[in-house]
Amino acid sequence: MRAKLIIPLIFGIVGVAILLSLGIWQVRRLAEKEAVLAEIDGRIAAAPVAIPASPDPLRDKYLPVEVTGDLTADSIAVLVSRKQIGAGYRYITAMETGAGRVLVDRGFVPVRETARPEPAEGVTVLGNLHWPDEVDGYTPEPDLEAGIWFARDVEAMAAHLGTRPILVVARNVSHSDALATPMGLDSSGIPNDHLEYAITWFSLAVIWAAMTVYFLWRQRRPDKGTIG
Repeated sequence: MRAKLIIPLIFGIVGVAILLSLGIWQVRRLAEKEAVLAEIDGRIAAAPVAIPASPDPLRDKYLPVEVTGDLTADSIAVLVSRKQIGAGYRYITAMETGAGRVLVDRGFVPVRETARPEPAEGVTVLGNLHWPDEVDGYTPEPDLEAGIWFARDVEAMAAHLGTRPILVVARNVSHSDALATPMGLDSSGIPNDHLEYAITWFSLAVIWAAMTVYFLWRQRRPDKGTIG
């Protein structure tokens, strides 16, 4: 092998090794993420309990709870969009309970509906505690006059509706409400892109290897030279 081919060969081998290692790391991360998501789904579907006296956003996230009380007329609408359905609102209502006044995410109402979910007494809600992280630097401020919000900010919503900073995302509501469709929690909304990343790194490794082989082949081809 000519000396001038050694450096490109080493460069090619190192590049392929790095790309393969990145792909393998993503495969491992995929297994870890799937285990975490399975644990979250199991926690969400566990037997419900009463709302803790002092729930913790980290410890009690996704905690299944059952709460009974009165759904008040104090509500806000959070603008959202659902695949294959379109735009609509998640209606967040203040609920008077034995654990104090809390927030209940009653579910999705299509934007074309002009009516709002109505108050109801003696309602039992089965759902999960949640502190969604939906607010960033690009989130518009709520339109308080219209009662429309653009993200679920538990602290801000609680301050606005005069409740404890506790959000129960309903999976089932005993009160029959034809308007709101509950959007119970599951792990489908948690990003898990590790398989796509792994495929990308492995694909780049194949391309890198092919380019290295092609380059070495071109370098090893005998020069046609010139006549004379």
